[in-house]
Amino acid sequence: MPQDIAVYTNRKGEAASLYEPGNIVVYRKARGIWNVLRERSFCLDKSLGLRGLRQSMAEAIGFLAECRIFAALSVAGVPYFELEKAHYSVWEFSGKPADFLDFILEQEEQDKVQGAGRSNQIPIPVEMSEGCYTVSLTDIQAKNPGVTSKQVLQPFLRTTRFDSLEVLCSHVPPWLENELLAGNFCGEIEKVGKDEIKVLLTQKCS
Repeated sequence: MPQDIAVYTNRKGEAASLYEPGNIVVYRKARGIWNVLRERSFCLDKSLGLRGLRQSMAEAIGFLAECRIFAALSVAGVPYFELEKAHYSVWEFSGKPADFLDFILEQEEQDKVQGAGRSNQIPIPVEMSEGCYTVSLTDIQAKNPGVTSKQVLQPFLRTTRFDSLEVLCSHVPPWLENELLAGNFCGEIEKVGKDEIKVLLTQKCS
């Protein structure tokens, strides 16, 4: 089955933010060459409010159809949440699609092959005292570049009762930021070093 990749591009044909005018372009690789399968103009208007943004993203997702990989210059907030909810693989890149489509495809294929074996090797948060856990995404990803923040944190957050979880990272993962915005957890974000941030999570806000 062919693997399609959608990229949001500006008028220069470069990866763009969803909040600037551009096109959703769906690419498919055939005989070693990436070809445009279909495209449509698109732009999110923040003035539409939450409901309007969700509706716009629903239309975009409908256009993507069977394509399950989406790339843009920046994907955060409502767009990321809606794509994540629809089980899309989301990538952020700058430049022209030709510069990164092969890389995305290679990484996606590696994830499929290695996913099962890697799931048994992924580090988990460490309990420092009763109910208090810590984990360094910075250290984990430095040693295991293929491991994502979701693979480390989501199983823990879904299955473990905890009083606090300290997460050290270079940036707050967009999906985790959405969890905080949705009120699924309480959290404090603190910059603790030049390239390190500490996120202190507690259970769902009352």
